[in-house]
Amino acid sequence: MAIDIGQFVQTFFDESLEGLDIMEAGLLALPPGAADLEKINTIFRAAHSIKGGSGTFGFSEVTNFTHAMETLLDKMREGRLVVTSEAVNTLLESVDCLREMLVSLREQAAIDETQAENLRARLLRLLEQKETATSQATKAEKPSAPSPPPPSPETTDWRIEFLPHAQLMHSGNDPVRIFRELSTLGKLAVRADYHRLPRLADMNPEDCYLSWELELRGDASREAVAEVFAWVEDECDLRIEPLAGPAAPETQASTPSAAPETQASSEETHQGELVLERRKSNDRRKGDRRASAAADSGSIRVNIDKVDAVINLVGELVTTQSMLSALGTDFEMNRLDKLHEALDQLDRNTRDLQEHVMRIRMLPVSSVFSRFARIVHDVGGKLGKQVELIINGEQTEIDKTVIEKIGDPLVHLVRNSLDHGLEPPEERIQQGKPETGNIMLDAYHKSGSIFIEVGDDGRGLDRDALLRKGLENGLLKPGEDYSDEQIYELIFHPGLSTAKQISDVSGRGVGMDVVRRNIQDVGGNIQIASERGRGTKITICLPLTLAILDGQLVTIGQDCYIIPLLSIIESVQARNEMVNRVAGKNEVLRFRGEHLPILRLYELFGAQGAQTDLEKGLLVVVEADGRQVGLFVDDLLGQQQISIKSLEKNFRRVPGVAGATILGDGRVGLILDISGLIRINHAI
Repeated sequence: MAIDIGQFVQTFFDESLEGLDIMEAGLLALPPGAADLEKINTIFRAAHSIKGGSGTFGFSEVTNFTHAMETLLDKMREGRLVVTSEAVNTLLESVDCLREMLVSLREQAAIDETQAENLRARLLRLLEQKETATSQATKAEKPSAPSPPPPSPETTDWRIEFLPHAQLMHSGNDPVRIFRELSTLGKLAVRADYHRLPRLADMNPEDCYLSWELELRGDASREAVAEVFAWVEDECDLRIEPLAGPAAPETQASTPSAAPETQASSEETHQGELVLERRKSNDRRKGDRRASAAADSGSIRVNIDKVDAVINLVGELVTTQSMLSALGTDFEMNRLDKLHEALDQLDRNTRDLQEHVMRIRMLPVSSVFSRFARIVHDVGGKLGKQVELIINGEQTEIDKTVIEKIGDPLVHLVRNSLDHGLEPPEERIQQGKPETGNIMLDAYHKSGSIFIEVGDDGRGLDRDALLRKGLENGLLKPGEDYSDEQIYELIFHPGLSTAKQISDVSGRGVGMDVVRRNIQDVGGNIQIASERGRGTKITICLPLTLAILDGQLVTIGQDCYIIPLLSIIESVQARNEMVNRVAGKNEVLRFRGEHLPILRLYELFGAQGAQTDLEKGLLVVVEADGRQVGLFVDDLLGQQQISIKSLEKNFRRVPGVAGATILGDGRVGLILDISGLIRINHAI
C-alpha cells in the first residue's frame, strides 16, 4: 500500500526550522579555538536531521547544501579543523540561507540558487583551506615523523547487517532513505534477504519483513556509518564490521550531490540484489511536492497537559448538559434550586474552559527573545562593539498573536540600543565602564498584563539634544518647562533623530513612531526611562491576549461602548467648580492636583439622546501612553469579559475604536481605543 508522505511535509518544515534555531544558538555559543564537542555534536545532529528529512521528501537543493555544512561540522568534531570566527560566521550565513530555502519551498517560491551555490562554494573552499593549513602545521611540528600509511580496507570498508523490526516504517522511517544516505559515504552494494516474507494473505502492508546485507567501500569512519542509522537504532538489529577481501562488484547508489535534480531512487530487484539508481523527478512529482510544502504553517505545539485539561472540562460540560436536559424534560418548581445549581456549574465550567483554551494559545516569549542573540552578534560585530545579552523571564507566556506582532518592534529597539545606546569599547573605558556593554531583555506578568523591558547600560538619551531638536521642529514651545518624560516622548515623533551620523543600522529618525504604532495596534503602550551616562530602559505593556479582554460597559445615549478595564484609573461625579475652560474651548478637570482634559464622547461619535450636563453624567479617568484623560459618559453598566471582533475586517478602521463585540442582548458594542482617543484629544 502506497503511503502519502505529503501529510508529513509540514511537520518536516516545522521541525527543520526549529533545528535551524538550535544550530544558530549553538554556533553563537561556540567559542573559537578548541572544539566544544557537546555543542558541535548538537549542531551536527540538527544539520543531519534536516539533511535526512529533505532527502526523504525529495528536496535535493536542501540536501546538497546541508551536506556541505555537515561535512565542515564533521571535520570540526573530529578535531581535523580548528573552530575559527570565519568558519562560525560562514556557518551562520549558511543557516540563514538554509532558512530562506525552506521557507521558499514551503511557500512554493523559487529558491535563490545563486546565493546557495555561492555559500556552498565558500564552505568547500573553507574546508579545503583549513584542511591544507592543518596538514601543513602538523608536518611542521613533526618533520621527522614518517607519513602515515594509507587507511587499510579493514578500517574504511564495512559490512553492515541491517535487520529492521516489523514496526520500523510505522514511524515514517524508510530503508531506501537510509541506503541513499549511505551512498553519499562511498560505493554501496545492497542485497536483500526475503526469508521473513509471509504469505500474501498474512502480510501487513505497513510492516517491514525484509532485512539487508550491505557493503560500503570508501573512507567513511565507523561513527559516520553508525550516524546514518541513528534514527532507527531502537527499531532494528544492526551489526557493523570491517570488510576484508577483494572489492565487490560495482553496485552502488548515486550520491545526491552529484545530480542536483535527482529526487528519489528507483528500486530494482535482480538476482537477489537491490540496486539503487538515481532518477530525475518529473514535473508532476515536483508539482505535488511543492503543493504539499505550501500547507498552512499557522500551527503551534501544545503541551499534552493543556490538552488533557480541556478534554476533562469538556467531559464536565457534557455532564452539566445532561443535568440541564433532565431538568428541562420534567421541570417542576420544587426543582428550581437544582436548576440554579446546574446553571452555576455551567457558568463555572464555561469560564474554566475559556481559561484553558486561552492557555493553549499561550507561548513562551523565548520564541521572540531567542532571535536576539544572533542580532547582537551580527550588529555588535559590525559596529565594533563588545556586547553581552542578558535575558530574564524567557518562559513568561503570552498569546501567539501578540508574539507575532511584537517581534519587529523589539528588533528595532534592540538595534537602537546597540547603535545609539552602547558606547564603543574605548569610550566606555574612558568613562570607567567595563569594556563590554550589556543589553537586557526581561519579561514578566503584572496586574493582568505582560511587561517586556529592553534596556542597556550605555550613554542614555541626550535630553538637551532632544529639547533642541523639538524646538527646531516646532514640536515644543520656547520658554516652557518640560518634564523628562515629555522630552523623551519626542523620539516617537516621525523624522526626529539626534544621531550625529546616519548608518544602515539606524539613525534616520524613522522606526520609533512605527514601533509605537505597532505596540498600540495590539492594545499595548510603551514608556521610556533614561539616565544620562547610565543607560536607557524602554518598557512595553501588552495584553495577555488579543481575543478576550475585561471591559467596563458604559452608555452614551442609546449606544453601548466598552472601555478596557486595565485603562481605567477611576470614575468620578464631576461638579461645575471642578471644571475649567482653556482658551474658551477645551475643558479640563481638576483631579488630584492635576488638570486632565475632558473628552465628550457623544460629540466624537455623534450619539443621539446623550447626556450633555457634566454634573448628571460620569467622567471615567483613563490612562495610556503615560497620559490621562477624562471620558464623559452617561452611565456605567457593569463589567464583563469581551470577545474581540475586528471592526476593520468587517467595516473599516474607525479612529478611537479598537474593535467590536456582540453583547448579551444581541447588540454590537464598540471597544474604545484609549491611546487613539488620547491622540484625537491632543490634536483638537
